[in-house]
Amino acid sequence: MQHDRTKEGRRNSIPAIFQESSQKIAADIAKQFLTQDIRMIGLGSGPMAAEVVREISKLPLKEHLQCITTSTQTKLEAEEANLKIVDEGFLTELEVFFDGADQIDGNRNMIKGERGALLKEKILHSAAKNVIIMAESTKYVKSFNRAVPIEVHPFARCVVQKKLEALGGHPELRTVGDYVYVTENGNLILDTGFVSIADVRKKEVELKNIAGVVEVGLFTKHANIYYKANEDGSFEKILG
Repeated sequence: MQHDRTKEGRRNSIPAIFQESSQKIAADIAKQFLTQDIRMIGLGSGPMAAEVVREISKLPLKEHLQCITTSTQTKLEAEEANLKIVDEGFLTELEVFFDGADQIDGNRNMIKGERGALLKEKILHSAAKNVIIMAESTKYVKSFNRAVPIEVHPFARCVVQKKLEALGGHPELRTVGDYVYVTENGNLILDTGFVSIADVRKKEVELKNIAGVVEVGLFTKHANIYYKANEDGSFEKILG
């Protein structure tokens, strides 16, 4: 897929009706969570995270920040903003991790992985003292109604697919056009629909225990704060 590095092209990935509220969220995050005491931060994937990167680029303290990114896309955004990128060898504990979500249910569980970075996102989510999640209001739902991305080692594709079907799942191999989608980790993604998920935490563990599954797009560790972008340009902050 072609990467559009123009500012207008990137912002268009956020629905126009949410652009104002998304920019306000990014500004509030920079004001509230980026202080002189913060040194190591994690940057997730997607347009909401990109808004935060652009806001960080305006801060004088950006010279003191070390950033770990979850995808090449985010890394390009951060490089363009002249942020200092460090590799995973520096990762032991993050002070704060900023990320988006594909869906957030009524119990604050999340589905993530639409952009294929679920493995690194879950690692940074686990390593961070504080996790800040941003999403449009349409992504807040009572219960999940979209497929769960499951990252799978290529050697295990057929085996995992069969086991997912046995668990009541409907896995589909992710493709981009006529090509199989390959993650930055060299793995495949099976987008797997379930009629319902009664216990999200139990399902996360059950899926992760399948041999060949690298990571699951169910995130049951709650964030510290969830930001909700509203259509009228306002936003809400929800404690995790």
